[in-house]
Amino acid sequence: MRRIIAAALATLLAGLPGYSQQAASDRTFTLKVQSDIVLTNVVVRDKKTGTVVKGLSAADFTVLEDGKPQKIASFDFQSVDEAVALHESATVSGKATIADLVNRNFAANPALLKDHRLIVMFFDLSSMQPEDTDRAVEAAQDYINKKMQPADLVAVVSMDTGLSLDQDFTADKPALLKAVGRYNGTEGTGFASGNEGGNSGGTSDDASSFTADDSEYNSLNTDRELYAIRTIAKSLEGVDQRKSLLYFSGGLTRQGIENQASMRAATNAAVRANMAIYSVDSRGLQALPPVGDASKGSLRGTAAYSGGAMQSQLDANFGSQEVLATLSSDTGGKAFFDSNDFAPAFQQIQHDTEAYYILGFRSTNAMRNGGYRKLTIKLNRNDAKLDYRPGYYAPADFQHQKTEDRELALTEQLRSDLPATDVAVYLQALYFRMEENRFFVPVSLIVPGSQIPFLKNGDRDKASIDILGQVKNAQGISVGDVRDTVKLALDASQQVARKNIQYSTGFTLAPGRYHLKFVIRENQTGRMGSFETDLQIPDLRKAPLKLSSIVLASQQSPDTARTKNNPLIRDGVQWIPNIAHVFRQDQHLYFLYEVYDPTRQKEAGAGAPKPSPGLGRRPSGAVKVLTSIEFLSGGVKVYETPLISADTVNVPDRSAVAFQFDVPLTQLKPGTYVCQVNVIDDAGGTFSFPRLALRVDAPVRPPQAVQPTNAGGQL
Repeated sequence: MRRIIAAALATLLAGLPGYSQQAASDRTFTLKVQSDIVLTNVVVRDKKTGTVVKGLSAADFTVLEDGKPQKIASFDFQSVDEAVALHESATVSGKATIADLVNRNFAANPALLKDHRLIVMFFDLSSMQPEDTDRAVEAAQDYINKKMQPADLVAVVSMDTGLSLDQDFTADKPALLKAVGRYNGTEGTGFASGNEGGNSGGTSDDASSFTADDSEYNSLNTDRELYAIRTIAKSLEGVDQRKSLLYFSGGLTRQGIENQASMRAATNAAVRANMAIYSVDSRGLQALPPVGDASKGSLRGTAAYSGGAMQSQLDANFGSQEVLATLSSDTGGKAFFDSNDFAPAFQQIQHDTEAYYILGFRSTNAMRNGGYRKLTIKLNRNDAKLDYRPGYYAPADFQHQKTEDRELALTEQLRSDLPATDVAVYLQALYFRMEENRFFVPVSLIVPGSQIPFLKNGDRDKASIDILGQVKNAQGISVGDVRDTVKLALDASQQVARKNIQYSTGFTLAPGRYHLKFVIRENQTGRMGSFETDLQIPDLRKAPLKLSSIVLASQQSPDTARTKNNPLIRDGVQWIPNIAHVFRQDQHLYFLYEVYDPTRQKEAGAGAPKPSPGLGRRPSGAVKVLTSIEFLSGGVKVYETPLISADTVNVPDRSAVAFQFDVPLTQLKPGTYVCQVNVIDDAGGTFSFPRLALRVDAPVRPPQAVQPTNAGGQL
């Protein structure tokens, strides 16, 4: 075995540049070791005057990582004053494309950036209304015309239907004015149809600009904005100087199940790239009338008089700003909210980056576990105040040479604070009541099939993915685990047009708050992806109308395993939830939901005995539950299913009335819809009208998903 390894090593070395037989005979070779250097900015100001302290050396600083001293390997001082004197006429080429950004060729000549103030203006047009865009553009134009300093180098990036690098770093004011002027039509021809700012989904109303491929599961959440920030940060990793991202946004509202891994990944990418995020809420100072403004329908009930409507508006406004504030605070920047004057944001960036020290060190902690490491920087004098980032995430590197190492790497990633984002993963969790204090929570994950490398094996392509998941309660105790390896095999016809890979599993939980985290690893290259989110299972005993989650599906498959006690399996057929809520016109849209403990008409009279709350009982008396489904486009109802009335409990084991709908989508035009499910307990006088967003596309004819059964779940 040693001879075989030696021969293989010699063959490998022979193919390397500079290798010779003489070197082989001398038994000498070059060994390359990867060494990561950690960079952090330090602003030193006098405590009394607030002026920047200059003239310090590396010997004046002490760097501690998790309390352990670190040796400073690199030291530099950046001052914009020197840039004015030495490079007043210097500029970077103004021509750049989005390919340059993705390929990390953004600001391709870092030498020209030294001793300059680097600002990236990022306009998130997909989240801004037209008036918000006007305010942001006017503020940028005012800064460029009146307040831009000779040392300032500015780049312009935007996102509507996609990410666009509109201007590389430059001091050319006309070029910058032309770039930002395109957003509100003051320069150039403005946007083409379907690319206007203010469209909350970043797409037009038809299907022409919506791509239902690997990114379709990001169309209804904030992942696309966070991935855009991560892309910008990664493209600037090769520039050592401090970068400032001025992020104009109309707010990021995180609703339902959101990918906290993408949030942490964006923050970590910004920290590693030495980029601080300065968030600006382009909506400015908002007036929130208690009864709403002209853009909303009139309120019903007492919410307008009890303060409930006002509190709801305040909560929604705070929620849309919370993500922006978190991005700024975690990257060393600042957030600017509730003001129509955006000038302080530019002033703050200029103040924070006028002069600073760049300290670099190689960590003595060799573990690459993705853990958070706290930084402490001290100065050998007491009359100065230091400003620096409080820490960073260690790199995560997984080697899978043995089975034990592979399992350890998967477990470490599950425990790691640093998310894995090399493989895109999205998750949906639902809930159905099984007993009075016990719920079944089906969990579905999708992974883009294009990100799974398949190996040729005859006429079939084979691959495998590892899945590890965990559910923790509010006390941080694990209450559910999943560990599964799924083997995939596709023939040539399926290979050409495969889409997403969907995996399903489930947990039995009590009402309460939980935290879910899943890790996916494809076993060809070892790349991983993770998804984590909070989950709230309601206590339906306190709900006037007890309603389960609403399942939207476009596929059904036979239940070959004959699974029991799974609400997603009806009459031997399994419902496969459509996680992205993206459908085609040639598909059927299936709805599934349950109403628990409906009111019995016979019990409505005074003095009538009440049934026992225990499940499995079947008290006398008929029920009357009415339901229908409406489809709204632009606030206008375009289709409604016939009204269905149920007068019996058709799932007696769970005391539930189950509803199933089959809606052919040929009658709906391509576009985005709001789907409202109307549920009325006529006997009890209670009701619920939950809403969901969905997308209908023109027919494309993708392949059918393969649904093999596995021990820990279903694919």
